[in-house]
Amino acid sequence: MIRDKSAGKPAKGASKEGAAKSAAPAKAAKANAAKSTAAKSPAAKTAAVKVPGGRKGIIAIAPPSFRRERALIKRGVWPVAGCDEAGRGPLAGPVVAAAVILDPDRIPRGIDDSKRLTAEEREKLFDKICATAQVSVAVASPARIDRDNILRASLWALKRAVVALPEAPRHVFVDGRDRLDTACDCEAVIGGDGIVLSIAAASIVAKVTRDRLMCALAQDCPGYGFEQHKGYGVPEHLDALNRLGPTVHHRSFFAPVAAARAKHMPWTVEPVQDLFGGTEVEVQVEAGVEVEASANL
Repeated sequence: MIRDKSAGKPAKGASKEGAAKSAAPAKAAKANAAKSTAAKSPAAKTAAVKVPGGRKGIIAIAPPSFRRERALIKRGVWPVAGCDEAGRGPLAGPVVAAAVILDPDRIPRGIDDSKRLTAEEREKLFDKICATAQVSVAVASPARIDRDNILRASLWALKRAVVALPEAPRHVFVDGRDRLDTACDCEAVIGGDGIVLSIAAASIVAKVTRDRLMCALAQDCPGYGFEQHKGYGVPEHLDALNRLGPTVHHRSFFAPVAAARAKHMPWTVEPVQDLFGGTEVEVQVEAGVEVEASANL
């Protein structure tokens, strides 16, 4: 059969607009095929997804994984612990650090960075983690925070939590930039509570433990709202500090607490010595002494 080559060509009198319309369905088919291929790729999981109504969906974030721990297990390194702390930022209450060694065969589902979970989800996972893993907790009091500063107190608590584990780990993952001075290898992972599963588990244990402690402090110090804001510097807490003054559970050298202490307990504020405000003393030197001094030179 002889095929007419001119059949696929537009007539001479046809407009360019008509040719574009005829090519549109083919382009649309190619675009749809490309979209379906992209949707199946792993990268599509992190892309913004369009939802009905023309609004863009949130960007999906991959949960922490047990990949790093499993790689160490394959090399014969075990136990592997993750540790994290809760409570660096608040104006009141302790810093709580936790260390966790997960059982590879009994890892609870749903473990994630504690900040991504609701209070109810954290409570449920806390019970599951404590039932299946090796867990330890250490606390740095406000007095230690005042003495050492918040960073050193946090690192001290993290190290104590690692040492307190029922079984000494051979490798430790810690959230943040600073490694711990431990007997075993320690690896600092920035944003580790969202990357390493053991650190995420420790973040849940630390957060739940500290929240429970702050609820207990709320009964000892009514009026501050510790059970709600957990000691953070929210407006309600700042207002209570201004009205009632600081408690023994507040961190003395944090600026809002220091201001409230100066207002309500000025006798506890040590005066700062002015190095440039000393009394000027006029020294008179006799002429004879001045001559002798110059003569000796």
